[in-house]
Amino acid sequence: MSKILLHTCCGPCSTYVVKSLREQGFNVTGYFYNPNIQPLAEYERRLETMKQYVTTVGLELLTPSVSPSEADRHLPLDKGENKWGLRPKDCENCYRVRLLSTAQKAQELGFKFFSTTLLISPYQKIELIKKIGDEIGVEIGVEFFWQDFRCGYRQSQAMAKQLKLYRQKYCGCSPGL
Repeated sequence: MSKILLHTCCGPCSTYVVKSLREQGFNVTGYFYNPNIQPLAEYERRLETMKQYVTTVGLELLTPSVSPSEADRHLPLDKGENKWGLRPKDCENCYRVRLLSTAQKAQELGFKFFSTTLLISPYQKIELIKKIGDEIGVEIGVEFFWQDFRCGYRQSQAMAKQLKLYRQKYCGCSPGL
């Protein structure tokens, strides 16, 4: 059974992805690293929901001590806003920071693979996530496991509802509010 470190953005997105990875024979460990989530109350609510979820399904969860206030330091924002308030490089920078941290932790702990629950969202740029994950995987020496999990998005929401998990309405960054 191959070990995979799974970057987890939230409990609801984790439900289907964890189930799918386990069915594929992976030994999954969660990694909640999201310095992009604003405001602090939202960050804390998502972390508590994630802890609630992992307790329910027996998943180990690593939670590095990172405050969302570090987002300003870690996520250099591009100039030129679009209609949602996000600038063209914002999502790319945000993906890169979170995937890099996940890959580094995976390497440190001897995992063969890393991945992210972001791959389930129809609202995320999964081709960009794949590109960044592959680049980081080569750089760090841990393979990025890519799969289009979007087919399970509705199921993940139903699972989250059944488990009574908090389901947020935005990605987490302040421009997404």
